[in-house]
Amino acid sequence: MCLIITILFLVMAVQNLVEGYYNMGMLQLLIALGFAFMLWRNIQLTRCERDGNCSGCTLPTWITKWFTKEKK
Repeated sequence: MCLIITILFLVMAVQNLVEGYYNMGMLQLLIALGFAFMLWRNIQLTRCERDGNCSGCTLPTWITKWFTKEKK
C-alpha cells in the first residue's frame, strides 16, 4: 500500500511540475518522499526484527526518534 501511494504521488508530482504547477508539484513530491522514507524504515525494521542483523545502512537517531515502533 505504501509503495503504491509513493509511486502515485511521485507520478503526480512530476506531471504537475511539467505542467507548471510548481507549488502543488513540490508538495506532492514532499509527500512522496515522506512515504518512501516510511517504506524504507519499515523494511529496515522488519529485516532487523526477523534476522537480528541490525548493522548496515541505518538512519540517524534524530530522524528515527519520530518513527519509533510502539511495543505492546
